[in-house]
Amino acid sequence: MKPETQIKLFSAFKKKTYLGVLLAICAGNAYATEEQTQPQATKAEEAVVEQKPAMITIPQEKLFEVITARAKKLASEPYVAPKDLELEALTSIGYQDYRAIRFRTEQAIWKDESLYEIQLFHPGFLYKSPVAINTLEKNAEVKSLPFKTDYYRYDATAAPLEQEISKATENAQLGHAGFRLHFPLNNNEYKDEVAVFQGASYFRLVGPHQVYGISARGLAIDTALSSGEEFPVFKEFWLVKPAPEDTTIVLYALLDSPSVAGAYRFELTPSTNTEVKTEMQIFARKDIKKLGIAPLTSMFYHGENSTKFFDDYRPEVHDSDGLLMQSAQGQWVWRALNNPKKLSVTSFSYDSPKGFGLAQRDRDFNNYLDTEAHYHNRPSMWIEPINDWGKGRVELVEIPTDTETNDNIVSYWVPEQAMKAGDNLSFSYKLSTFNATLATQDKASVLRTRIGSAALPGEKNPPPKSHRQFTVDFSGENINQLSANFALMADLNISAGQISDKTVQQLPNNQGWRVAFKVAPEGDKPVDMRLSLKLRDKEISEVWSYVWYPNDVQ
Repeated sequence: MKPETQIKLFSAFKKKTYLGVLLAICAGNAYATEEQTQPQATKAEEAVVEQKPAMITIPQEKLFEVITARAKKLASEPYVAPKDLELEALTSIGYQDYRAIRFRTEQAIWKDESLYEIQLFHPGFLYKSPVAINTLEKNAEVKSLPFKTDYYRYDATAAPLEQEISKATENAQLGHAGFRLHFPLNNNEYKDEVAVFQGASYFRLVGPHQVYGISARGLAIDTALSSGEEFPVFKEFWLVKPAPEDTTIVLYALLDSPSVAGAYRFELTPSTNTEVKTEMQIFARKDIKKLGIAPLTSMFYHGENSTKFFDDYRPEVHDSDGLLMQSAQGQWVWRALNNPKKLSVTSFSYDSPKGFGLAQRDRDFNNYLDTEAHYHNRPSMWIEPINDWGKGRVELVEIPTDTETNDNIVSYWVPEQAMKAGDNLSFSYKLSTFNATLATQDKASVLRTRIGSAALPGEKNPPPKSHRQFTVDFSGENINQLSANFALMADLNISAGQISDKTVQQLPNNQGWRVAFKVAPEGDKPVDMRLSLKLRDKEISEVWSYVWYPNDVQ
């Protein structure tokens, strides 16, 4: 089944909404909790929560049920917004001062007791609303992890804060900004960071020899709507202590927002890639305009397909370069990402898809030349439904940006049936990191997309700038060794305009095959294109999907 593609352009996007989207979808932003299971809000010592350690016992097999019941109860009650820290020393702290507060590795939770260790994040700076973090021990005892200055080193300009924070928290509890998991991912001698949960419902993962880039989220609500996006938060966590040699760790989280409350179970297993099996149960407080399941957030500043000038010594700057999808019938679709002039929202309709994800397919350092950001080592992420998701759409949001510090790419699954107040939904899926391609991909994949002027060198009467030359290169074991004598066909369809000069040719040294063609748009209409390679009427490549906006040339 070919997915239907819908394109929406927004020329006027409210400034407040635009800034809110850009700021809130950046992985560095933080929102947290107004209420926690054990601590309660207080004004004492200008702190937020009263210290009251947990003394309860819950068997692990019952914990998700308990959190789900709590989420259901939360959704039946009026929403209470998070309360920020009231300790000015932390709310007014600058970036450099906050960076100078470092967790003491010798204080790691479960240090030398498990393959996993937990390190905590200090509240303050952008992280003004604390979250509650608990551990579930093998005796089923739930223990809260209270804030302690002993967990941290206050270096350089942050040194004066230690005494002030210690005094303010003598009889009160600040809470935490989040946590990170450490595991011997790359070798047995060192425990690398493998996952970070910090800010709203954001979390980041890495596989072997990867560096943090793309972020996952628990839920997205009203993304790219002019009314503004809502950002649910994980307000409380429960981390199950693994046995000494366990390679899998189980986490639970309670999510809350003005529209929904929900329970989440994460089963994380780092191996040749990092996998997280996710189970979620959400309850709606009110009607939701657009519900985004399994959202992924990334950044695309400029790349090989960019048509505007970037004053940058680096050829490409992005955390992801394409959206990959697979239908229930097994058809693969690749959509190269773009940094558009206007906010762009594209939908791909599916019935029970096999998966979707954002990929950093280009792994060649020479295409980035960045020795600090290491964009060539950023992870790709794949979402694979475990239960039947039914009808809906994969939505891709591309937001204009003039800096690489803004995450401007979002993708997620939108169920066909809207969620109404009082509804509850369950979803299960597996999230996996990978590099260039998935092991399950059995067809040739898009190697690169390049765009240039359709004018010929020295042409006296060149066509308008909106007329473009496209070259799309495909590569894969199934086509690279084919003889050049084979007549591969380019199945190319466009929604508007005209195609000319279409050719298919083999690349040198068995590097793949190139399809080249020119597009003449019809006025200002966007040109939605779909292209695949065929051999004797059999599709042997994934489908290249792209939208050309005639006004995108600068």
